[in-house]
Amino acid sequence: MSDDAAMAARRRDGGAIFALALAARIAVVAWAAGRFPPTADGTYYHRIAERIAAGLGYTWLWPDGVVTYAAHYPVGYPGAVGALYAVFGARPAVAMLLNAVVGALAALAVHRLAVRAAPRSRAIPALSGALVALHPGLVAYTPAVMTEGVTGSLVACAAWASARARERRPALAPFAVLGLLVGAATLVRPQALLLAPLFAGLALLGAPRGDGARLRGSLAAGAAPVAVTVLAALLVCAPWTARNCARMNQCALVSVNGGWNLLIGADPASTGAWAPIQVPEACREVFDEAGKDACFGREARRYIAEHPGAWLGLVPRKLAATFDYCGAAGWYLHASNPAAFTEDDKVALGAVETVFERLVLLCALVWAARKPAPAPGALAAPHPDDRARGPSLAQRALVPARLALFALGVVAALHVHAWVGYLALLGLALLQGRALLRAPVLALSALAVLAATAATHAVFFGAGRYALVAFPLLSGLAALAAARQSPEQPRAGAPHPAGGAPSAPPLGRGSNDELL
Repeated sequence: MSDDAAMAARRRDGGAIFALALAARIAVVAWAAGRFPPTADGTYYHRIAERIAAGLGYTWLWPDGVVTYAAHYPVGYPGAVGALYAVFGARPAVAMLLNAVVGALAALAVHRLAVRAAPRSRAIPALSGALVALHPGLVAYTPAVMTEGVTGSLVACAAWASARARERRPALAPFAVLGLLVGAATLVRPQALLLAPLFAGLALLGAPRGDGARLRGSLAAGAAPVAVTVLAALLVCAPWTARNCARMNQCALVSVNGGWNLLIGADPASTGAWAPIQVPEACREVFDEAGKDACFGREARRYIAEHPGAWLGLVPRKLAATFDYCGAAGWYLHASNPAAFTEDDKVALGAVETVFERLVLLCALVWAARKPAPAPGALAAPHPDDRARGPSLAQRALVPARLALFALGVVAALHVHAWVGYLALLGLALLQGRALLRAPVLALSALAVLAATAATHAVFFGAGRYALVAFPLLSGLAALAAARQSPEQPRAGAPHPAGGAPSAPPLGRGSNDELL
């Protein structure tokens, strides 16, 4: 098959993956639309969206009739839903359809990332996309008027933009697109801003190497794309930040709930998950929304400074609450309408979802435990002195370390505490050393999102639905366990990693303009 024919086939595969993902999600929406009203945080997102659609802005109507400006929840999701409500009517089905379309985009994005990760295979990208398209947790969460599924999809699309930025270096426009996507995700979930420099850095990996002067020049050149990405993300948020400064009596990038969440996560009686906040004495007479959040944040930081050991001791509980069992879809559907989705239904869906997610984790562990791909030019015969010396002590120690981490991860994936398995996955990847930097963007972005999710909820508090953000990219990574371990190929005409001649297009890939 010619390169053009192979590329056309992969494009058709991407379209089929998107259609499959969209069909699965729309089928769930058709079943759920009239049965499951918004619940939990979804109640607030729906009400805020209704007020935005009615031209009342992000405001809150209190029981006594007082209306105040608000910013407790991030504006991105209710703002998008509110815009659709203004056109199509304020019905939860409209938000569900938005979730369906954005969720299907995640499957397409992961497929396109996998095309780059496995350029000689058609099956691996199709499997990667299908795992996202039919992920039981993601599909069944589509009716939830909640943010996690949308955030996961925006993050997957941002990873796709990172891969495209890597192929188009040194152009800065793709980094601006990357920043816009991360900025959109930040308006939905503020901690997504952490991914702006990370994803920009992934796009810069594989830059030409050379002597010290060239390296310093490369580092200086790399600062501009990172700055463009971060600046673009912040510019997306800037109008809302300015609104908060003007309306909330305090500047806030997106929302004013960080203090709440930090205080919940600093409760010594915490189970690691959300719990009703214990209002400190110092904050009982503070009623302003932003002022109360700031007060909660101060009290939380004071407790952490005075009891660092107790606070760190809560981290395993928080990670367990986040990664051991998601069950977000079953929880939401049952909470919304227990008659239409019973406790037995919730348990059954949770079992299917958990088995799927544990299999994904096991496959990701297999990928991370495999021998890293050799660096370009590393297949040449070793120097006689190197053969005489043999592997160093550190190199010999890596083998049992990898085996131990892999075994730990497998045991954790088959046991209750999957969070240990996810940390083992990160550890195994780090043991690849510099070889990890040659990994495809799909793998690196999945690891980056997993690490950012773990770090965020180790600080605040955990919940199974928060892990949904990492599931699209992790599902794509799992499929790479069946792929040949090879570094991601540069685009046609890109500089050779050693600074030599431009590379030829790899088998099955067309020109830079064809690879979307």
